[in-house]
Amino acid sequence: MTPAETPLTSKAELNAELKALLLRAYENGLDVKGAFECRNGVDHPDWDVVVTEVEKNESSE
Repeated sequence: MTPAETPLTSKAELNAELKALLLRAYENGLDVKGAFECRNGVDHPDWDVVVTEVEKNESSE
């Protein structure tokens, strides 16, 4: 975490950060669909993140 980052303390905050990250990547031409390995060294857990595009419904903003 850099000094400018605010710690995440809720799932809602995590969701907002993920949404912003994916939107920035998409707007810059990256294909964000697929699987991503997140390796974090020996002191932290590793994660496998899978991103899929979902169909919008009428109430989507």
